[in-house]
Amino acid sequence: MSKSVYYYKALDRNDKEIEEALLEKVVQKPEEGFWKTYHRLRLEGHHWNHKRVHRVYKILGLPQRRKAKKRLPARVKEALIIPEKPNTTWSIDFVTDVLDNGRRFRGLTVLDDYNREALHVEIDYSLTSKKVIWVLSHLINRRGKPQRIRMDNGPEFIANLLKTWALMNDIGLHFIQPGKPTQNAFIERFNGSYRRGILNRFIFDSINQVREETDKWIEDYNNFRPHDALGGLSPKEYLKIHSNRSTPVGMNKNILM
Repeated sequence: MSKSVYYYKALDRNDKEIEEALLEKVVQKPEEGFWKTYHRLRLEGHHWNHKRVHRVYKILGLPQRRKAKKRLPARVKEALIIPEKPNTTWSIDFVTDVLDNGRRFRGLTVLDDYNREALHVEIDYSLTSKKVIWVLSHLINRRGKPQRIRMDNGPEFIANLLKTWALMNDIGLHFIQPGKPTQNAFIERFNGSYRRGILNRFIFDSINQVREETDKWIEDYNNFRPHDALGGLSPKEYLKIHSNRSTPVGMNKNILM
């Protein structure tokens, strides 16, 4: 053993100042990790060694747990096909907005790709996979079962609960490729119309106001609003006229996205 080690006396360091500085930064910016916090302290003129600061950081129990990313199955690119009859393909998606008091709400939009009919818009503060299944089940009881449903890779849609429900009801689930919203273009187009017609147009005080205005807007959208893609007809009129035809008039069968 060397003399320097034998006669070494540990320095009596007081880390109280570091603890207070770290706790203050964590309260202000809880989403930032160690290195962001450390560099903020350096910019403020504190020249503590990063190893010392990290030791105190760990003692205080401040390290954030990193969430592991869930790997998605491979999604196959497919042509966006216009169905030849109703209840062939439904498209579903979410929209979101805030009330006047700042509280956020969501909307689950459901569309029949055949005639672009808005089947339902479910408005609530929280829409879990259970609520998605509840909405779809009620629509099936009212309209009949679709052959498949197209959607993105949101956590509510890739949940095992929805997969089990679809398997039990013999409904195919078609997931678009991540970051490719144009592969679900029908519902994206509808969401844009709904946002311009309702969400961007009004300031809502309560969620019941959102539901009331949404119901009125859907009634007009389905029965009276002319659609360029449907030859100037409303979805209900188009369904009435073309439901018995094998290939809709004035529409391309396939749209590549």
